[in-house]
Amino acid sequence: MDQSLFIVESPAKAKTIKKFLGKSYEVKASFGHIKDLPERELGVDVENNFSPKYVVIKGKEKTLRELKRAAKERKRIYLALDPDREGEAIAWHVSQELNIPGTDLYRVRFNEITRRAIKEAVENPEQIDMKLVNAQQARRILDRLVGYKVSPFLWQTIYRGLSAGRVQSVALRLICEREKEIEEFKPQEYWSIIALLLSKEGSPFKAKLHKIESKDFKIPNKARADEILADLQGRDFTVAKVTISEKKRNPYPPFITSTLQQEASKRLYFSTKKTMLLAQGLYEGVDLGEEGRTGLITYMRTDSTRISQEALGEVRSWIKKRFGGDYLPPQPRIYKSRKSAQEAHECIRPTSLSWEPDMVKEYLSPDQFKLYSLIWNRFLASQMNPAIYLSTIADIEAGPYLFRATGWVLKFPGFLKVYPLPEEEAVSLPPLTEGEVLRLKELIPQQHFTKPPPRYTEASLVKELEEKGIGRPSTYAQIITTILTRGYVELQERKFHPTELGKTVNDILIKNFPSLFDVGFTAQMEENLDRIERGKDGWVEVLQDFYGPFERMVQEAEGRKTELKKGLTEETDISCEKCGRKMVIKWGRNGRFLACSGYPECTNTKPLPEDETEERCELCGAKMVVKSGRYGKFLACSNYPQCKFTKPLSTGVRCPQPGCDGYLVARRSKKGRTFYGCSRYPKCNFAIWDKPVAQSCPHCGAPYLVEKRRKGGLYLWCPSCGKEVAADG
Repeated sequence: MDQSLFIVESPAKAKTIKKFLGKSYEVKASFGHIKDLPERELGVDVENNFSPKYVVIKGKEKTLRELKRAAKERKRIYLALDPDREGEAIAWHVSQELNIPGTDLYRVRFNEITRRAIKEAVENPEQIDMKLVNAQQARRILDRLVGYKVSPFLWQTIYRGLSAGRVQSVALRLICEREKEIEEFKPQEYWSIIALLLSKEGSPFKAKLHKIESKDFKIPNKARADEILADLQGRDFTVAKVTISEKKRNPYPPFITSTLQQEASKRLYFSTKKTMLLAQGLYEGVDLGEEGRTGLITYMRTDSTRISQEALGEVRSWIKKRFGGDYLPPQPRIYKSRKSAQEAHECIRPTSLSWEPDMVKEYLSPDQFKLYSLIWNRFLASQMNPAIYLSTIADIEAGPYLFRATGWVLKFPGFLKVYPLPEEEAVSLPPLTEGEVLRLKELIPQQHFTKPPPRYTEASLVKELEEKGIGRPSTYAQIITTILTRGYVELQERKFHPTELGKTVNDILIKNFPSLFDVGFTAQMEENLDRIERGKDGWVEVLQDFYGPFERMVQEAEGRKTELKKGLTEETDISCEKCGRKMVIKWGRNGRFLACSGYPECTNTKPLPEDETEERCELCGAKMVVKSGRYGKFLACSNYPQCKFTKPLSTGVRCPQPGCDGYLVARRSKKGRTFYGCSRYPKCNFAIWDKPVAQSCPHCGAPYLVEKRRKGGLYLWCPSCGKEVAADG
C-alpha cells in the first residue's frame, strides 16, 4: 500500500489530523520526546565537546517499536512535531531512529490544525532545522549540568531530594527578594485633603488638593494637615480653569503565551499550568459534532504577535460586518513583538472566526469555553478602533492652594465592545465655568500609609520573568509548578509566599553560586540560546564559555559544604531527655526538627516547640502557642498538660453582628466541614460557610469580604453588595 506516515506528538492531535489527511496517510503519535539524557548519570561528555548520550526514555520502547514498524513499509515520512525548539528536537530524534534506506523523511510545520494549514504543510515539506535542534540541545545540556552538579550540593547541606534549576532558582530568588522587601519595608505616613464642593446649581463633587503655591507637596502628619485645614477656612473656592478633551485607549495586542497566562490568571483565576493544558486541547482539536474534529486556536507556545494576512482579512471583514465601519481602523493594526520573538510563529488566535464561542459552547467544557472566549475576544479587539473618553479636568483655586477635580465618561466604546476592562465607574462633573465661585460643603482630611511592593501572583511573576528575559513561553508554567511542588513557595490568597525551606535554599544558592543564579546572567544565557537558534553562535562554544567558570564555582562551593551544614545547625537551651546534652535544630525532609548534639551516640529527635504567641490563656494566664491538629492549626495553652485550654485561630475579621465584640474563627461542623463562626459563641451564634478576609469592599465599604471558589480558582466576593472584588496585588 502506497501510504505515507505522519508523526505528531499526541494522540489527540493525531486524531484531528487523520480526518484532514484521509486514508492514504497513517498518523502516529510519539507521545512527546522519545529520547533524552539518562536519568541516573550526567550523560554529557564534557571532555568531548559536551557530546550528549541520548537514551530511549523509560516507557517509550513500545512507542518507538510501533513507529519503526509503521515506517518500514512507507516511502515518505512526514515529521509534523510542534513548530518550536522542542518539536524540532523530537523530529530529529525520531528521524535518527527511523533512518530507513529508501525512505524519504520530511519536516512539516504548521501553526494551526486546520485542513488548509495541513494541506499547505504537506505540499511544502522542509528539512529539519539543525539550528533549532542545537539551541534545544544546548538548553537541555545546560539544565542537566546545573541540576546534576548543584542539586547534590543542596542534598549534602540541607537534605536529600532538593533540586536546583538554572531558571527555576532565579524565579525563587525573585519571590524571596520581594518577600525581603516586604519584611524590611517601613510604612511612611502621609495625608491628603479632599474638598466637597457645590456648583452654582447645587450639584456636589469632590476635588483633591493638588498643589500649594504652584508646587508639589507632601503632608507628612496630622499636625501639618490641621494647619492647612485651618488656613483654608474662610477662603473662596474659584474655578480657575476647565479643560475638556478626548482621550483614546488603544486595544491590546493579540495574545502570546505570557499574556494569555496573565489574563487567564487575572480574569478566570486559572493557574498557568491549567491555562496551558486547556489551550493545548483547543489547539489539538475538539470534536464539533457533524463537523468532526478541528483545532480551534493556533499554536499556544509563541512569543510573536504576528498575524497572517489571511487572518487579518478575515477579522477586518468580520468587524465591519458585525459592528460597522466606525469600529474598523483604516489600516490593519500591526503590533511589534519582542526582539527575541520567533516571527515564524503567529499570535494565539482563533483558527477561524466562523467558530464563534457560543456556536461551539456545547462541545467545550466550561473552562475550555471561558478560555476560548477570552482568546476570541482579545483577537477581535486587537483589530478594532480605540475607545474614546471625554475627560474633564477642573482646577480650583483657594488662595495659594490648588484643588483638582477630574471626571470622565465613555464617548465611544471601540474595542471595549468585545473586550471590556475591569469595571471603572464613570465620574461626571457638573457644568463649571471659569471664574465661578463654588460653595465649600466640607473639607475631608484622609490619613494614608505607603504600602510595600505587592507579592507576586502567577500573573505578575510571569510578567516579571518575561520582562527580565528569564525562560521562554514554553517554560513559565513548568517553572511555577516546580517551585510549588518542591515546597519552596506557597500560594496564599493567590500570592506567592516563600517557605522557610525556600528561603534557606535561596540563601545557600545565592551565597555559593552568585553569578549562576543572577537575573542578568540568566537572561544573557537565554539570549545566547537565541543566537544559536539564529545561527549566530555555535552551541559547543556557548557551553564551553559557560562551563569553565561554572566548574570553578562548584569546586569552591564543595570546599564550604561542612561549614555551610554547620551554619544551618542552631544551638538551643533544650536538654535531651535521654542523655542530658543540648538539643540542636537541624533540617530534615519534613522541615526543621530538634536533634541531640551527641549524635551519633544519641539519636534522640523530636519536633520543634510550637510557635509562641502574645495571647494569654483565659484559664491560667500562661502564653498560648500555635499547634497543629487533625483539623488544622489552633491555639493551645503552653502549660499543657496541666492546663488543657484550647481555642480556634482568629481570622482577624470582627464579628459583623451589631454590638458583638467577637472575632470570626474557623470551626468544624459535625460532618467535618469547615465553617466560620463568632468567637463569642454561644453568646453570639453568627456563622458563615465562606472564609472571611480582612479586606474592605471598594464598592460599598463593607468591613470584610469572603473567599468564593469556582473551577478557575478562588476569588473575593462582598456579602453586603454581592459584587466580585479583584484580589490585591
